[in-house]
Amino acid sequence: MRELDELLAVYFEHSYGPSSESEKAAFRELLALPDPDLARYLMTGQSEVCGVTGVVIERIRSRTGSVEPTS
Repeated sequence: MRELDELLAVYFEHSYGPSSESEKAAFRELLALPDPDLARYLMTGQSEVCGVTGVVIERIRSRTGSVEPTS
């Protein structure tokens, strides 16, 4: 999916390098997910993932403006 590629590329270009080793590992784990799961996490905000992986998901979403504002 092109949209996923764009979301992931922005994170990779701007945030992957300076991130911690645990965040890098979490990002690599995200890349191994099937596209439908990854799309659900990154594009709709439907994520029950916590820990470092959840942090990376939120960073990807916030970096690209995909995070819905909270009230």
